[in-house]
Amino acid sequence: MIDLHSHILRGIDDGARTLEDSLDIARAAVSDGIVAIAGTPHVRDDWPTEAVLMEERVAELRDALEAEGIPLDVVSGGEVSIGYLPVLETAELGRFALGGSRYLLVETPYYGWPLALPDLLVSLLHRGFVPVLAHPERNAEVAANPRVLVPLVESGILIQVTAASLDGRIGRRAFECARLLIREGLAHLLASDAHHASVREVGMGEAATRVGNPALARWLTWDVPAAILADEKIPLRPRVKSGKRWFDWLLET
Repeated sequence: MIDLHSHILRGIDDGARTLEDSLDIARAAVSDGIVAIAGTPHVRDDWPTEAVLMEERVAELRDALEAEGIPLDVVSGGEVSIGYLPVLETAELGRFALGGSRYLLVETPYYGWPLALPDLLVSLLHRGFVPVLAHPERNAEVAANPRVLVPLVESGILIQVTAASLDGRIGRRAFECARLLIREGLAHLLASDAHHASVREVGMGEAATRVGNPALARWLTWDVPAAILADEKIPLRPRVKSGKRWFDWLLET
């Protein structure tokens, strides 16, 4: 598997505090079946990470992983808040893109659904980026009305679901929304959003199992992330027999 959302870089946000914390997350990731991970620190008001520091931490962790013999590839990235999208220059945003690709991880607000959000995401497309919207299933507005994501997906924006949502660690609302997004083809990749080796751990393997279809699970955890790192167009989603219609799932939540 490939994990394109983590807070594995030390001392840069609310994730790993020390290099040993970073190595613990790396060991947990390898144990879970992950071969590559993106260090995606927050880029927002409370953690105004600069690209140069993110790059230094990635290089440091790569050296440490090699020294420890931990078989995990670490690539660069950032989890950019919507407030920083119009502020950062295009070149700086490009340094936060996943693995040097055109794909940029954008943080979904946890509360509310800003009216400007769709326009900000579409503006990224015009700037040459493909937005990857992180964990929208954890937003109460999205959980109550997943239809808000439909026009975004139709415009070419990708959706990342967090593993802890799909395996139930975050609660029923996030679980039901994550399941719905995957069933209805509104999700494109799974990622851990790991902050620690425990508590907010990796857990990608269990989440992939919860997908319930091996081909779809591979698409979410390997095919799409690999295409992103290769800066290629994402592959077609595997055909999966549809159970209930998406609004039937809404009626059950």
